[in-house]
Amino acid sequence: MNGKATAKPVARLTEVSLRYGKVQALDNVSLDIPAGGMVGLIGPDGVGKSSLLALIAGARARQNGEIEVLGGDMASSSHRREVCPRIAYMPQGLGKNLYPTLSVAENIDFFASLFGQARPERRRRIDALTRSTGLRPFLDRPAGKLSGGMKQKLGLCCALVHDPDLLILDEPTTGIDPLSRRQFWDLINRIRATRPGMSVVVATAYMEEAARFDWLVAMDGGRVLATGTVQDLLTRTNATTLEAAFIALLPEERRRHHTPVEIVPRPPDHATVAIEAEHLTMRFGDFVAVDDVSFRIEEGEIFGFLGSNGCGKTTTMKMITGLLPPSAGTARLYGQPLDPNDLTTRRRVGYMSQGFSLYSELTVRQNLELHARLFQLPPDKIQSQIAKAAERFELGGIMDVLPGNLPLGQRQRLSLAVAMVHAPSLLILDEPTSGVDPVARDAFWQTLITLSRRDGVTIFISTHFMNEAERCDRISLMDAGRVLVSDTPAALIEKRKAQNLEEAFIGYLEDAAAGKKRDGGEEMVEGATTSTPAPSPQGGGQKAENGGREQSERGGGEKAEVAAPAPPPAARARPHFINLRRMLSYSRREALELMRDPIRATLALVGTLILMCVMAYGITLDVENLTFAVLDRDQTTKSVDYITNMAGSRYFTERAPITDYDDLDRRMRSGDLTLAIEIPPNFGRDIARGAHVEIGAWVDGSMPMRAETIQGYIQAMHMQWLAKSGIATSPIDIAVRYRYNPDVKSLVAMVPAVIPVLLLLIPAMLTALSVVREKELGSIVNLYVTPTTRLEFLLGKQIPYIVLALLNFLLLTSMAVTLFGVPLKGSFLTLAAGAFLYVICATAMGLVMSSFINSQVAAVFGTAIVTLIPASQFSGFITPVSALQGFGAVIGAVYPTTHFLTITRGTFAKALDFADLQSSFLPLLIAVPVLIALCAALLKKQEG
Repeated sequence: MNGKATAKPVARLTEVSLRYGKVQALDNVSLDIPAGGMVGLIGPDGVGKSSLLALIAGARARQNGEIEVLGGDMASSSHRREVCPRIAYMPQGLGKNLYPTLSVAENIDFFASLFGQARPERRRRIDALTRSTGLRPFLDRPAGKLSGGMKQKLGLCCALVHDPDLLILDEPTTGIDPLSRRQFWDLINRIRATRPGMSVVVATAYMEEAARFDWLVAMDGGRVLATGTVQDLLTRTNATTLEAAFIALLPEERRRHHTPVEIVPRPPDHATVAIEAEHLTMRFGDFVAVDDVSFRIEEGEIFGFLGSNGCGKTTTMKMITGLLPPSAGTARLYGQPLDPNDLTTRRRVGYMSQGFSLYSELTVRQNLELHARLFQLPPDKIQSQIAKAAERFELGGIMDVLPGNLPLGQRQRLSLAVAMVHAPSLLILDEPTSGVDPVARDAFWQTLITLSRRDGVTIFISTHFMNEAERCDRISLMDAGRVLVSDTPAALIEKRKAQNLEEAFIGYLEDAAAGKKRDGGEEMVEGATTSTPAPSPQGGGQKAENGGREQSERGGGEKAEVAAPAPPPAARARPHFINLRRMLSYSRREALELMRDPIRATLALVGTLILMCVMAYGITLDVENLTFAVLDRDQTTKSVDYITNMAGSRYFTERAPITDYDDLDRRMRSGDLTLAIEIPPNFGRDIARGAHVEIGAWVDGSMPMRAETIQGYIQAMHMQWLAKSGIATSPIDIAVRYRYNPDVKSLVAMVPAVIPVLLLLIPAMLTALSVVREKELGSIVNLYVTPTTRLEFLLGKQIPYIVLALLNFLLLTSMAVTLFGVPLKGSFLTLAAGAFLYVICATAMGLVMSSFINSQVAAVFGTAIVTLIPASQFSGFITPVSALQGFGAVIGAVYPTTHFLTITRGTFAKALDFADLQSSFLPLLIAVPVLIALCAALLKKQEG
């Protein structure tokens, strides 16, 4: 491919713009991407590469402009459905579209199922893909336990499981070691050799990777700077390297003050040891993150740690700073044993973490001042230190700006200033330049060299970039928690007889892999190259899809007819209304994740039973054992008889007599009494004479409902005493008989009422979390870029939780009958049918909440509010629905809990069956399709 306008583009963008709130991610991008080759998007983080790829893949909704991919408009949902099986999208992030609890085979099988492949075809493709990628020995290993390189290989297998015509890779090799990177691109080349018509579009931050691509798009600030082959860009800028060419393409104001990094030789007379680590080991359970690491770093030296994500660099750095106590081994700073509690030692260290540990709610000045105070600088020196830091790191014009409003390069300088504000003699930097543009990266390194050579600051830095590693005085190459070798970059290259540092590193990694193979370690397969040819599409082959998103871009290019490669012979059938295979694939995957998360599964079952006990016993309307005392001003046998009649009741417990009104007031204030009876003087004499007598009853009215119940008890006990004493009151008696609950026990009423509340709260919450978790982890992108419909996704996610909820129903019903002794007098089948409809409604309500919530914490709180409050307040749980008025009455009439509560109480207490309760089934039958349709309407098939 030569990049000329005659090449037919696989994708065309015309005046495309995209915003995230106030951030302009893409700015009027017009770009034709040629078909049939490997196209690279180059530029640092935040320039729009990921946003552009997400738009092309259909994972993100278009805002402005036109986007054509594979011959059609991506704004059209029908075209997206048609071309979806022809596009594979592997989003940014190690294994972002994978499911960590699923094995290698299960992940590939899931993606193949989403594209409608039958079981024999899926098995054939899993076998071919895993053989070609070297993953065959790890078929049963969970994806979450794979190394970074293996995750990327698995992600590629999932992306290739359906034979796409367009493969989109968003920074697929970020954070993995050079050997895994080389193997990854060798695999891509072998696959392209079997499918020469396949187009590959890649975003990368590694310029050495971009040099192998057929055609490049250089981006900055949401715009396209230039397009063409590598040679085109080098010729245009008169540069010798692609990084230099990119810098030359930047706008004048961005590169005006750029100067190449000048490496000043380190004076040879430094002998003081700044850091000494001996046999450092760090274990997390059975996992060894750092394994017997030893090294020495001299004062003023720039020492580099080079290795992939997860190899132990950050853990080692945290042990050196005292943030993590080592499991074994020792570390010394300037000859003193490291003590995390010794602030004197800690003051000598400045630490800059991967994520720029800044306080977003504080300004630049306030961040600097806070860290100066944390390191206990003398108050009279704080402002002068801040002024020095602002001058050295060029922060003077942004001192009152919040960090979140700063460009990445300025945030980087601020993080370094924060780490240096207390003038440490040792600076530890954990991947400080990741995602930063080349100009800012070079300026940052020039600052580090100045700190080292002029101020004698010892610098311990980790990095992924080989050109940065070459600027260090010495480096350690690290892999799988072990240091492979330590020496100067030039010496390492010389020892391996390599052309460059990357080639040397790959050699050491291959030696390590061979050693593991000799020792019988299975991990060696990852590091070993494979000669197995890439699977051909006809032979059982490749591909699946994925989805992702991120930031900003822009470009140019002449318009040409958009190429639309013909689909493979295996018919890519139009989707049915619901594809059972795709729906059940989601159900199976969700069930597997639930079973492999014992904490979540146990809480879903045991937590429900615990809540059943708490609510059934804790929520009661029974008022018994009320404490009362008497102020008896009569002291006759009649008054004693009156008091004895009350004290003999199970509803009252007598306390010591009251002496006077002050005593009465004090004891009721303290809660010692809920009822005080005052018998007037001459009580017995007036009763005998038939005179009018008034007995005082003082009731604690702080709880009105209880107070009203106490009032009824007092009146009943009073009438009982009058009848026993033969004192005439009324010629008519009312005989009260209670049906269904003769003893009027709250437990009999509460247990059947608690079951609907718990069958709503727990399943709704779990279902909401199942979707929101996919949003947080990024795997929701698999919905965006596969043929899966919203209804298939929702029903597939819902089914396992319906089954779990029905299991909960059986446990709760058994518990009600056996533990609480509440008999089920009516039809169990009627109760079970009502529970089935009800849990569908409950899980659907969780799905509704998940449709517009993106945080698991918000999902828990939101679901609890919209389920627990209406279920307990408006559904007849305590107050009858008929007693509600206004909006509360409307909620009570339509809320599913109202109707299932009628079913539970009817079957438990009243011996009712379906014929008696059919009117309560109708609202549930109506609610099921209404709620599911609402879920489908609210859930988006594209992000943004």
